[in-house]
Amino acid sequence: MKKILFFAMMALLLLVAVACGNGDSDAAESNEQDQEDAQVEETPEDDVTEEDEATAEDAGVVNLYTSRHYDTDRELYDLFTEETGIVVNVIEGSGPELIERMNIEGEATEADVFITADAGNLHVAKMDDLFQTIESEVLFNNIPENLRDADNQWFGLTQRARVFVYAKDRVDPSELSTYEAITGPEWEGRLLARTSENMYNISIMASFIELWGAEAAEEWANGFANNMARDPQGGDTDQARAVVAGEGDVALMNTYYIGRLLNSEDPGDVEVGEAVGVFFPNQDTTGTHVNISGAGITKHSKNVENAIKFLEFLSGEHAQQVFAEGNNEYPANPNVPWSDTVAAWGEFKAQDINLTILGENQQEAIRIFDRSGWK
Repeated sequence: MKKILFFAMMALLLLVAVACGNGDSDAAESNEQDQEDAQVEETPEDDVTEEDEATAEDAGVVNLYTSRHYDTDRELYDLFTEETGIVVNVIEGSGPELIERMNIEGEATEADVFITADAGNLHVAKMDDLFQTIESEVLFNNIPENLRDADNQWFGLTQRARVFVYAKDRVDPSELSTYEAITGPEWEGRLLARTSENMYNISIMASFIELWGAEAAEEWANGFANNMARDPQGGDTDQARAVVAGEGDVALMNTYYIGRLLNSEDPGDVEVGEAVGVFFPNQDTTGTHVNISGAGITKHSKNVENAIKFLEFLSGEHAQQVFAEGNNEYPANPNVPWSDTVAAWGEFKAQDINLTILGENQQEAIRIFDRSGWK
């Protein structure tokens, strides 16, 4: 900042001395620099002074690192700014990329809030000491205990269930029952899923370790892998398309992907969504696996008060309704109704575990997958 002021003063003196008409050019360059400074990813670390940090709380900004790339989220950021005057600066990337970036930046990071999909990714950030404990009665009231970190370092904002998506023309839903039963011989060559390296699959495995024990969880991984119609490939939406194409009959998927297909402006996507059914496993036993997108405030946040206000806003009923309607996720706030799309699939019993467990069992889940035939 001092360097900028120094050069600005020198430039002004020079202008007075020579009475040149190049002031417009200098002003334009200054404005361009201001715009760069407003973009978190281009703020030079060397320019951050103690004076800057001392006044950051009053800057009226919150800097967000997020792995979510949805239009509904951006609408909410704009609404938050409209209601509070606090500007949301957004950096987008994958969860692992942003975690690595914060680790590299250390105390110099501009990130105030980190939002990502899956409790497993949130656990990685917590284990890397990137979060701080949050004290907010608003968040405690809005987000159930099982959807937040045991140490209150992250809070769920949306939910999704990991279900069986089946071909309506080839599978009678009465044939489906539990995650365990899908490993039976009658399903050989009929199952589809992402790779075992995918965090969604690591987290569902972590939940099985908690509910069944590691030995039974490993048996499940081997059995599912033995029944796959092809080597794991693609994302969740690709699994639904493969079901419709006849490559397999049942896919392991997150619910909101089907919601997105059904509400797509692309008739081809809608056709895929309408050709498959959604089945919630284990309704008579341990319940269906549920995971979250969630958020935490970074350990080195320069705008903690604004960050807390931001998370409180996102957990509130209006924002939760926007999440639910816009992306067909289940709201984390229990006072908010589901979207019509997901409500049409019916109510279901979820696993009765605190999602902190998904992170705590993460490494064991990875080791099990490494030993199994699930590629």
